Amino acid sequence: MKSKSEIIPNGLIENRIFVIRGHKVMLDFHLAELYGVEAKVLKRAVRRNVDRFPPDFMLELTNEEYDILRRQFGTSSWGGRRYPPYAFTEQGVAMLSSVLRSPRAVHVNIQIMRAFVKLREILSTHKELASKLKHLETKVEKHDEEIQAIFEAIRRLMAPPEKPKRPIGF
Repeated sequence: MKSKSEIIPNGLIENRIFVIRGHKVMLDFHLAELYGVEAKVLKRAVRRNVDRFPPDFMLELTNEEYDILRRQFGTSSWGGRRYPPYAFTEQGVAMLSSVLRSPRAVHVNIQIMRAFVKLREILSTHKELASKLKHLETKVEKHDEEIQAIFEAIRRLMAPPEKPKRPIGF
């Protein structure tokens, strides 16, 4: 059951976070849907306050990037947008709530920030696991070499001793 502070299911937010140009971002039309406003209203608010959105807060996607994303969404190329969307980083999303100034924007923004934090925790856990796995692999490789040496020594001990050759001559 959703609490009053949880307006939107967390899974919905997490599924709308993408990695573009090495940044975790959310697209303007997804944010507009979450905030309960039209995408053009959101973009207008951003354009009116463009000084609040430096390049590390907001990216404007290239046509190629948008085409790749559109194929992932499974949408057609007919109709829809005339311009590529804006992509907002975590800081940009935080700034959006101050630009939109609605109670829903504040609540949704809190949920989005929690989703970004959760994603960051998951990624750090995966990095720790990858590091531990790599350490374990090197340990196992070292043990494999030592075990092979032990087996080789056992094989030599099990082999019948070579008979000494008779000396030639007296």
